[in-house]
Amino acid sequence: MARLPTGVTIVSAGGPQGPAGATANAVTSLSLDPPLVLACLDRGSRTLTVVRETGAFGVSVLAAGQGDLARAFASKASHAEKFREVAFEQRAGVPILDGAVAWVACRLRDAHDGGDHEIAVGEALELGADGGDPLVFFGGGYRPLDGRHQ
Repeated sequence: MARLPTGVTIVSAGGPQGPAGATANAVTSLSLDPPLVLACLDRGSRTLTVVRETGAFGVSVLAAGQGDLARAFASKASHAEKFREVAFEQRAGVPILDGAVAWVACRLRDAHDGGDHEIAVGEALELGADGGDPLVFFGGGYRPLDGRHQ
């Protein structure tokens, strides 16, 4: 599956200890009516715990130049460390990262077994798009659409 290019996102939630977030590429539109989004998070993810607790999550689609951000949010660093120097806004109760190509804020509707991941299905409450080229993951690395490694 490393040969299937995917978009790169940060799935986020606003917890009582502050914002939480993790890099995810298994994220997609699920339904137009009602507007549903799915995001797959590792069962051991601390972000998944916050999503379950708060019943909401956001998806920020990263821009071509945000490979460092993708790597930081894929790390085991604490949520406080991940968000320390990251600008974001609250939308429908979830943190949305500044500079995202597009974003959606969701209410958690369902969660399903996905092996070592959990499939979170969210109903879109708010969304937006600032445009620009997205960051993609292909062949084990982050790349802009023109294919150069980041």
